[in-house]
Amino acid sequence: MAVTEGIEADDAKRRILDAAAEAFMEQGFRVAIDDIAESVGATKGLIYYHFRSKFDIFLAAYEHGMRTVREQVEPLAHTPGTGRERLIAMSTQHVVNLMTNLAYHHVVHLGVREQSSTALKPRQRKALDELNGLRAEYEDLFLRVVQDGIEDGSLRPVNAKLAARTLLCSLNAVDMWFHRIEGQSQEELQQLAREIVDIVLGGLIADPAR
Repeated sequence: MAVTEGIEADDAKRRILDAAAEAFMEQGFRVAIDDIAESVGATKGLIYYHFRSKFDIFLAAYEHGMRTVREQVEPLAHTPGTGRERLIAMSTQHVVNLMTNLAYHHVVHLGVREQSSTALKPRQRKALDELNGLRAEYEDLFLRVVQDGIEDGSLRPVNAKLAARTLLCSLNAVDMWFHRIEGQSQEELQQLAREIVDIVLGGLIADPAR
């Protein structure tokens, strides 16, 4: 395959995933391949050329969502600074990613909810379990930084695992009310994310005066 053909194929797959993520966010698993094809402005044949089923599209969207947020957040876990400083930076970037890629976050949440579904075939369940493993690894990034913050005294001595899970649940809840306003800049999203993180992390900060 020529390089240009490879680029075009990747672009087509990304457009399908973007459209599918929006469709899954709006309709859940009720969405039909026809709906995705219509959103992309393509035929069902093109969809099936890249993905063999609707569930495979869902899995690809889930993986893209998880890998994108991890690529943006993980480096912040390893920067210099206290656990508190790194946790604030990670949490802020997590929320910015959520607001920028809202549909993909909904896909991840849908995958978590469907994990116990009895309608899944063995192949589907195995693939979903592996992706939920990526989500668990991502949660562990926050857990380790919370533990660092407790050890260096910048965070309160709480149950670190409970704190990390509660923190991420609180941050992820933003997708229940957030709707991007037309023309909203990345700088505005950054400011909103900082305000959200300041509120959510207030109970973990060791020094009330901050």
